Amino acid sequence: MLAAVTRLFTRIAFSAAACSLVPAAHAQQATSPLDNLRVPGISSYASPTTQGPLSQAGEGEITLTAFLTDGGAPITRGLVWRVFKPDPDQDGKLPLIASAQGGSSNFMLQPGSYLVHASFGRAGATKRITVDRSAKTESIVLDAGGLKLDATLSGGLRIPSDKLRFAIYEAEPDATGDRALIVPDVQPNTVVRLNSGTYHVVSNYGSVNAVIRSDIHVEAGKLTEATVEHQGAEVSLKLVREKGGEAIADTSWAVLTDSGDVVRESVGAFASMVLAEGNYAVVAKNRDKIYQRDFNVVAGRNQDVEVLAAETLADPSLGSGD
Repeated sequence: MLAAVTRLFTRIAFSAAACSLVPAAHAQQATSPLDNLRVPGISSYASPTTQGPLSQAGEGEITLTAFLTDGGAPITRGLVWRVFKPDPDQDGKLPLIASAQGGSSNFMLQPGSYLVHASFGRAGATKRITVDRSAKTESIVLDAGGLKLDATLSGGLRIPSDKLRFAIYEAEPDATGDRALIVPDVQPNTVVRLNSGTYHVVSNYGSVNAVIRSDIHVEAGKLTEATVEHQGAEVSLKLVREKGGEAIADTSWAVLTDSGDVVRESVGAFASMVLAEGNYAVVAKNRDKIYQRDFNVVAGRNQDVEVLAAETLADPSLGSGD
């Protein structure tokens, strides 16, 4: 047993980089309904910079109004309007000539054809309009709704909001098997505005392996509220000389699954983390001595796990013993 623990510690080597259990996804913006439209800087997390006046001197007045659904009420706030010339410049980008924020907006534009993009959070739509010398009104239907996410533990126990995050991906993976990331780092009970459709949502309780994945459908004109249930708990590890004793400082930690995979490594008197329900082994190293203990995580049951620093346990200086 002494040799096995020593070889185990040598193999994992307490590397500083923990294994990531959430597949990476390449962040992409949603494609525009019109080919070749490259809309700059659309984000629901920062107010867009107005790159043109709200109105320009010209012959035609155009009023733009957006709706979540066909026949619904106009959106009165939170919109970002951008008006582009329809022909790309030498850099291949559509020239932005005017923008506005709020609800319905008026523009004075030279007669001609334009592309108008309306964004509402992460929902958006594009429409081609024609301006002439008469006053006109154009409307855009976003076909969008809202999504509010939350999570609990077994039995409905609340999860501290600072330990819970969501990420929203496209539902269908690409040719490489990855899903495009739409909205990262979403806090619980935050309304995210999205075009109607199905999305793949990843919920992380803590930063190790307590992860829940689900596909959620957003319906236009409605707020979809979804709550997932995590099977995990918070664990605090400490190395002690006797039960209930003080934690020993400068301890290196490695937590392994029952199959031997390393899920977390850290250094310090305490190692606190959230783990998914299951069986684990913890290996602690202090002053060239290695100590090990098996423990079990039950969903919703936070616990302190003490590892006893007994002198009879593994000591690398003794050799393999083979």
